[in-house]
Amino acid sequence: MRLHYIQHVPFEHPGIILEWAQEHNHVLSDTQIYQGYPLPSQEDFDWLIVMGGPMNIYEEDKYPWLKQEKVFISQSIAAGKIVIGICLGAQLIADVLGGKVTTNREKEIGWLPVSFAEDLQKIPAFSDFPRQMIVFQWHGDTFSELPPNTRNLAGSEGCRQQAFTHGQNVYAFQFHLEIAESTIKDLLLHCSDEMTTGDYSQTPKAILNNLPYLKQMHKYMKKFLDRLESISKIGEIQ
Repeated sequence: MRLHYIQHVPFEHPGIILEWAQEHNHVLSDTQIYQGYPLPSQEDFDWLIVMGGPMNIYEEDKYPWLKQEKVFISQSIAAGKIVIGICLGAQLIADVLGGKVTTNREKEIGWLPVSFAEDLQKIPAFSDFPRQMIVFQWHGDTFSELPPNTRNLAGSEGCRQQAFTHGQNVYAFQFHLEIAESTIKDLLLHCSDEMTTGDYSQTPKAILNNLPYLKQMHKYMKKFLDRLESISKIGEIQ
């Protein structure tokens, strides 16, 4: 299987997804789009993973490559690719599908609980997930209105829509199940100006003290990827 990911800044990479892909002997490729590198042909990959970043989906004047990326994501969805969006990536998916992305009422930064939909386990890719999990958050914007024909999967006190799916091919996560310890430390270094004193924003010390939560998050991200791979193989056979 061929996985392609789009990266928006040097330090926000796919984390545990890279490890999972290597364990399964999948082919990995990437576009460092912030450097002006070209996007691949749709024939060159099977899954598309769209990573996070400090920019906003509506800052096309500042980041002109956003326009090209939105078209590419839309084409990938139309082509029936598996498309996974994380944080900014999830917001880009919401935008191209007709949702609304706006500033959230408060920033969420740090380790915070999300509650999953009661019927989440009926969705094959999430059959092993718990009802609640502590996840890593780092966002100020969110998809305040879901796109048509999507299903909300999770919410929290600070952000009522945390994840959604569009059919069995498109998955969007506002939070970071994939994130590596090194990326968290880089966020604290490079994006400290985004930190606030709100009810859902933690201090650097609290964030670093709770790094053990990574183990559980990575466990469920790998479970999700395993299930998604099985589903996609069945689809290919059919």
